[in-house]
Amino acid sequence: MRWTIKLSNKTSRAIEKLDSVARKKIVKFISETLPSMDNPRQTGKALQGTELGCYWRYRVGDYRLICEIIDNEITILIVEVGHRSKIYQSH
Repeated sequence: MRWTIKLSNKTSRAIEKLDSVARKKIVKFISETLPSMDNPRQTGKALQGTELGCYWRYRVGDYRLICEIIDNEITILIVEVGHRSKIYQSH
């Protein structure tokens, strides 16, 4: 099964602002690894809490991808990308 990957506008802008090495790693993860998973929950980690409890997180080096997995649409919506030290502060 091939998952569809969607990026929020905020995520697209955040990826464009990253340094080239980090951007290449993240784009490769988004374009190759995520879509090919049979179950996107086989890697990553479920977030906890009232605000982030419905999201899933993936680690790509020092960066984190915060995603919503929509099973009935076979879609992974990436809602935020950021450095591990700052990604959770915006919530």
